[in-house]
Amino acid sequence: MASYLLKMPLSIRTTVLRQVGLPLYNTSHGYHEEEVKKTLQQFPGGSVDLQKDDSGIGILTLNNPSKMNAFSGVMMLQLLEKVIELENWTAGKGVIVRGAKNTFSSGSDLNAVKALATPEDGMALCMFMQNTLTRFTRLPLISVALVQGRALGGGAELTTACDFRLMTPESEIRFVHKEMGIIPSWGGASRLIEIIGSQAALQVLGGALKLDPTKALSIGMADEILQSSDETKSVEEAQAWLAQFVNGPPEVIRALKKSVCSGKELYLEDALQNERDLLGTLWGGAAHLQAIARKGKFNKL
Repeated sequence: MASYLLKMPLSIRTTVLRQVGLPLYNTSHGYHEEEVKKTLQQFPGGSVDLQKDDSGIGILTLNNPSKMNAFSGVMMLQLLEKVIELENWTAGKGVIVRGAKNTFSSGSDLNAVKALATPEDGMALCMFMQNTLTRFTRLPLISVALVQGRALGGGAELTTACDFRLMTPESEIRFVHKEMGIIPSWGGASRLIEIIGSQAALQVLGGALKLDPTKALSIGMADEILQSSDETKSVEEAQAWLAQFVNGPPEVIRALKKSVCSGKELYLEDALQNERDLLGTLWGGAAHLQAIARKGKFNKL
């Protein structure tokens, strides 16, 4: 039976996962990306900045501190640009997402929200951000949300697109969508269920609960509470925390992340085939042969 499954053709879903950058939505869904981009360009303010270190760890910073790092339309466009840059960063192994001036993000800029008032506008923005954050989630990089200060609304949703969430002692995550008369629309609800389960997700969303670090850690929303609330020191802590998981050759770390993504998103037989093919890119490669040589030396000691 197993050999039969392995001979089956790869599913369309597997093909999509393998082709970096393919969107969830296209014109067949009534989604016209270039039109959405033109609309978002009308709402300037702030920036999304990317710093790539030789260590293979990037830092993605939401920079709009006068509005608690709320996403303007231009910032949404820049986020997509930075995701594409990260997709093409072959030396990259990890990325930390943070907000400038010691706060994460308050979600969407209300100026854009007020102007995009029709259901069609809301759905177009939803599809744009779902496309962007799904591409981010599928990056072959291990990602960490560094939550300093407050992560509200869309900011809370962004934390769910990361593999891990680290919180500083005085930070909070809160899905305030219900109080705005909507639901999460950047994929946050679906990803939240994967992280904490459906019942806890209903409580968090339905109660618009304020998740302080202790509460977030207890329900599995946070992975660790950092020691410092200082902006610079907490970034250093996050870098050190992430470094323990990305120590190794980029091609190995990237293949590991791809394997986990496929295991999460695909049927078992498709995930197994993808795992096999990823192994084929590493077996007999430089990192593999060097590791074998080192192991041989250890056995002789």
